[in-house]
Order: sequence, then structure tokens, then C-alpha cells
Amino acid sequence: MAVVRILVTGFEPFNGQSLNPSWEVARALHGLPLQGVRGAQITAVQLPCVFATALPNLQQALAEHRPDIVLALGQAEGRCDFSVERVAINVQDARIPDNAGAQPIDVPVIAGGPAAYFSTLPIKTLVAGLKAAGYPASVSQTAGTFVCNQVFYALQHTLAGLGVHSGFMHLPLLPEQAAQWKGPTLPSWPAPFQIAGVTEALALLVAQRQQGRGDAAITGGALN
Repeated sequence: MAVVRILVTGFEPFNGQSLNPSWEVARALHGLPLQGVRGAQITAVQLPCVFATALPNLQQALAEHRPDIVLALGQAEGRCDFSVERVAINVQDARIPDNAGAQPIDVPVIAGGPAAYFSTLPIKTLVAGLKAAGYPASVSQTAGTFVCNQVFYALQHTLAGLGVHSGFMHLPLLPEQAAQWKGPTLPSWPAPFQIAGVTEALALLVAQRQQGRGDAAITGGALN
């Protein structure tokens, strides 16, 4: 059986925080085997939360590791489940400055690129599989307009037509972050739970790829 190369990306902390669940999860999975899945090789790469350097770092990781599956992870305060993103849009519209102080407004991710790209992950199968395994999950219709969306869009643009399964998933805060958050109490999950959920997600993605199946024909729609 051929080795399935998996790239998992996570971001450095941003907005004055000391942790980012996306990187805490990604780095915990680096080099680990997937339980019950043969032939999977996981590599984790940290991306800067900086518009100017996130994409060069992403491109370097893709060229170096030549993955078959890419799952990019990000932090989304206020989310209460594994949010599997459907679409990335060609705009950077930052609510806050990035870690280098840049705050682009209404700037394209890639000038002249398509308005949007869809995930090439089996997003509905992934959500259904996570739920069946006991992990809250949903299809999300927006990855925002910050560095997460920038990376998601560039990822899909770079890999378009190459047969790589790639996409983005947002994670809730860690309890340590939520405890320090100013304002209303936000949902949070402990790191071990998030690591276990992403591990399950990767196993589902590998199985789906090895079986050559399409996505599930189930609803992931929303009214608002």
C-alpha cells in the first residue's frame, strides 16, 4: 500500500495570545501514526499569522512535503465545534492587524484569481464521521477574511487540478484562552479532545481517499 502523505498546518498565536489551538493540535500529531490506518505519514508545519509571509511558508511546505492530503487548521473564537469550511474567497479584509501590524482591507488574496474556491475534502462525509464518533462538527460557509481564509484560498489555488485533497477546519479556543478572554464566556475544548477529534478527521480522510469514494449526499446547509 502506498504511503499517504498528510500535511497539517496550524498558526502561531495572534492578537496578543500565547496559544493557538490549531498549532497545539498540529504539532501534537507531527510524525504520529494514525491508529487503525496503515500507510499514513503526518507532517505538521506552523504558519505565521502574517499576511506577507503565511503564503510563502505554505508554498515551501507544499513543495517540500508533496502531500496527498492537506488539512489546514485555524482558531475561531466563538465556534463550538469542528467547523469544516466549504469555501475560501479571494479577499483579505482584516478586522484586526496581523502579527506584523498589517491590516489589509478589501485586498485580493491573489490578484486576478477566481472569486472563490471550494474545499476538495469530502466535507459532509467528514462532518458525519466526526459526529458518529462523538465529536461536534458542522459544515461552515465562511472561513472569514483574515489570514485563515488567505491560507485556505491560496492552498486551493495552488493545488487546483492536482488531485490533492485539501481544505480548512476551524477549531474552538482552548480553556486556557477562554479563561483569559475579556467579555462573554466563549466555548472551549481541552487540547486532548481537539487532538483526538482531528486525529479522527485525518483517519476519515485517508479512508475516503483510499476507497476512492465521493462526498456524502447529505445536507450541510444553514438558514443564517
